[in-house]
Amino acid sequence: MTETTGTQTKTVIFLTSAEGIEAVELTDPWKAVTDAGHTAKLVSPEGGEVQLFNHLDKAETKTADATVADIDPAQVDALVLPGGVANPDLLRQSDEAVQFIKKVYEAGTPVAAICHAPWVLAEAGIVSGKRVTGFDSIETDLRNAGAEWVADQEVVVDGNLITSRNPDDLPAFNGAIVEALEHGVAAAQG
Repeated sequence: MTETTGTQTKTVIFLTSAEGIEAVELTDPWKAVTDAGHTAKLVSPEGGEVQLFNHLDKAETKTADATVADIDPAQVDALVLPGGVANPDLLRQSDEAVQFIKKVYEAGTPVAAICHAPWVLAEAGIVSGKRVTGFDSIETDLRNAGAEWVADQEVVVDGNLITSRNPDDLPAFNGAIVEALEHGVAAAQG
């Protein structure tokens, strides 16, 4: 790895489905991690083009850098799961993606999910006993998966899980991701 302003450049994987990604929840954290000197890669189960949305309106497309099968979970320094309603719903139906998330989480690597994306964390079975937040409509799903729901915080960090509620929380979400990359997940909790 190369040196970048006193810290090592780290690899941040942005995992999405092929459809329904809330654009700003991908592009804003992407900019934050690359501005901090880290490498961002877009990964999807299928590879190829992924369709971003501005709420319910189609936005630009992006080309995935790799498929989930191409990425070794041990080589991931952080995993970011953007929201949108359709994106995490489709992603949680991919056993390969769900198992990848679980392996990254179990390695102690920071896993960040915003808006509806914590649905995928529930599918991976990694929220039980954890403090999490997300879009208010998924509260029951996360509680049913054993999570402790936090409604009134922009960002919640519990162990190596980082969660936020919606695009309004992106500054706090991005800050927690960069902090975890540069100083570890314990620093991001502070």
